[in-house]
Amino acid sequence: MTDKAIILSAGQGSRLLPLTAERPKCLIDFSGRTLLAWQVEMLARHGIRRIDVVTGFMADMVEEELARLQRPGLELRARFNPFYKVADNLGSCWIARDAMEGDFLILNGDTLISNEIVETLIGARQWPITVTVDVKQAYDSDDMKVSRVGERLVAIGKTLTAAQTNAESIGFLSFRGEGGRLFRETVEAYMRTPVGVEHWYLKIIDALAPKGQVGTVSIEGLAWAEVDFLNDIEIATALTDKWRAQEAK
Repeated sequence: MTDKAIILSAGQGSRLLPLTAERPKCLIDFSGRTLLAWQVEMLARHGIRRIDVVTGFMADMVEEELARLQRPGLELRARFNPFYKVADNLGSCWIARDAMEGDFLILNGDTLISNEIVETLIGARQWPITVTVDVKQAYDSDDMKVSRVGERLVAIGKTLTAAQTNAESIGFLSFRGEGGRLFRETVEAYMRTPVGVEHWYLKIIDALAPKGQVGTVSIEGLAWAEVDFLNDIEIATALTDKWRAQEAK
């Protein structure tokens, strides 16, 4: 059973300035809860009992929020990434590599996910590594584009062509069985190279795809939001307002 998760929340979120001038992206308020609190809540509802949060920008503030979110039966750990200013999120995965034992989930620190999405990913057990994907009519340069054949992931990256692309990653993955070991060992190998700190962690997933160990699960039609630009705030708030209303019933 998957009961561990890693949240990658080291970045400032500079594209959200001035909103993130004095707080990290993961502490932006949405409908009375921080983005991080929404993530922790959705994961905990589905049996996740340990969450390692990789911090960086204004780490003390994130640690204070984690202390506030602590509750019986839920272990929250902060892992400081001292390279957050100069390394992409592969460095955050390297910082959390000793938490990658057994089955676990990885969630980007800027992604709001619904109950249904967590349930869908946890229930997807066919592949050692599973990438949640959504589908839309067209993809832009900032989307983490996915090429897949059936459920098998063939390639992932922002530079895939329109002809190659038939889905996008939402930044939420599961690792089962040997999947976690394969990922951890490849992270360690890439971080030993001169350009290791320049990579997104999904570069590792792209490298593992030819081995036939990476699949996808579609969450098409389910609710999620990425908080990356200022115009995302209104969209994400509408989503969390809906979740708050559902909780009040």
